[in-house]
Amino acid sequence: MSANKGWWASPEGEDSMSEKFLRKTRESLLVPIGLGGCVVVAAYRIYWLKPRGSTRMATHLIHTRVAAQACAVGVTTLGAVYTMYRDYVKRTTQDAGEKW
Repeated sequence: MSANKGWWASPEGEDSMSEKFLRKTRESLLVPIGLGGCVVVAAYRIYWLKPRGSTRMATHLIHTRVAAQACAVGVTTLGAVYTMYRDYVKRTTQDAGEKW
């Protein structure tokens, strides 16, 4: 069995992870907004980790995870609504304007 030392490297035609992230950012601005929102919510909740009062650690961490996920799902939902608006409502009004 030969050892293939380059098995983990991406092939020549593929992008690196940073190039993929930049391409996704150019395609949809909601990707970095969702990631940023998750990071901000998680950082805020971790900042308040020590003065959390009588709340148990597990409960605090679960609330942190749920808040970060809610931010990401909210941004995804806004993106889906905007895409539906752009594809159906805006296109329908443009098509109706072209008919007259």
